[in-house]
Amino acid sequence: MRGRITELRADIRALGPVNIDAVDDLLEERERFTFLSGQIADLEAAEGELRGAIKDLERLIRERFDETFVLVNQNFQQYFQRFFGGGQAELKVIELDDGERGVEIVAQPPGKRVSSLNVLSGGERSMTSVALLFSLLAVNPAPMCILDEVDAALDEANVGRFVDTLKELTERSQLIVITHNRRSVEAADTIYGVSMGDESTSQVLSLSVADLPRAS
Repeated sequence: MRGRITELRADIRALGPVNIDAVDDLLEERERFTFLSGQIADLEAAEGELRGAIKDLERLIRERFDETFVLVNQNFQQYFQRFFGGGQAELKVIELDDGERGVEIVAQPPGKRVSSLNVLSGGERSMTSVALLFSLLAVNPAPMCILDEVDAALDEANVGRFVDTLKELTERSQLIVITHNRRSVEAADTIYGVSMGDESTSQVLSLSVADLPRAS
């Protein structure tokens, strides 16, 4: 018995000094644990809601994309045939390596057996790009659109078709066209230009075509 008492006393001495605040420390740590556990639960719930919202948003985006894609593709074919006087063109959805989706442009002007834009001439690529741009504006008109030298590579006949289409789009959008082409300038309602003055300084000139006197 004495030996057992000695062993127990040795074990008690090995424990070191007794922390009389251990109970208070335990209550404090338990309270902090409960608070942090609640925070973790709130974060996990918020994560679940956010992931659900992302899935719903991705589904909505895909649906809206599919609907808009069909309309843009229809208008793209019409504008392409209008600009080229025939031919075939369409937009195709392709699956990319990263799992995302992309859009491929297939264009075949009349009299040609090509499908890649790389083998088209500069003017043909410009007209194809303009057809796609106008198809986007037709489906979702923008309040204002700036076109910078999009008619630079077009021949005289295509410029005429380009100008006629611009006039139709002005009924729904305000178009600002930066151009050096005479026919495009003639079709504008208001003209802004830069001229070199007598003192070799640039001068900005403006002209409202609607305010000009009309010949009787």
